[in-house]
Amino acid sequence: MMGKVVSCKMNIKIFNTAKQVSNELSSYIISKYILRGKNIAISGGSTPITLFKEISKKLKKTEKIESNFYWIDERCVLPKSKESNFKIANNYLFNKINIDKKNIYRIKGENNPKDEQRRYTEILKNNLESINKLPSIDLSILGIGNDGHTASIFPYQMKKFIDCNSCFVGTHPVSKQKRISLSQNIINNSSEIIFHVTGKNKSDVVDQIINERGDYKSYPASYIKPSFGKLSWYLDFDAAKNLTK
Repeated sequence: MMGKVVSCKMNIKIFNTAKQVSNELSSYIISKYILRGKNIAISGGSTPITLFKEISKKLKKTEKIESNFYWIDERCVLPKSKESNFKIANNYLFNKINIDKKNIYRIKGENNPKDEQRRYTEILKNNLESINKLPSIDLSILGIGNDGHTASIFPYQMKKFIDCNSCFVGTHPVSKQKRISLSQNIINNSSEIIFHVTGKNKSDVVDQIINERGDYKSYPASYIKPSFGKLSWYLDFDAAKNLTK
């Protein structure tokens, strides 16, 4: 059964440029989560790169980071692949800050997908506090696709995976590339969820999801509603242009 779209109070922050979004969001993440040793789940793609750069620039190299980092999803590729979400985060963030490798819990995209899906589910269960009988991440940072997908929950697979209580193996609808992803239920069990979205090509889907109109029920991102926590959107003006009309 597909998950319900539930009402949820959300905090919407709009900035003039993508760089300003990353600047403000990085300061917030550092002060509230990274410097307090919290558990953080990050996403891949190109949007987080500016955020990673801002975080690494603001953190002192000598300052030991005790936060634990997890992944929302990962492509089933080698960690040195240019498509690896881990490689992006490693190049632009982890290699530039003082963090022990034991605090970085990457999804191993090089492993057999089904085996890795089970392994990562156990990692989350063993490492994180359980709330509502599910592992609870302190902060999950998500992106969103033009088709309304988030994590690796794509519209055509939404009914199959959206109510899953474990990690799962998804398939990109075009490339057919396998991906390992956290489920909606795990993400929604986070204390805080932040959508970090920039660019005018996302403006229509952002508008439909936030205002619950049009085809919003067909978008997986519409079903990201925290069970008990806080939901925020950090947008640049291009992504929010339909909201500001």
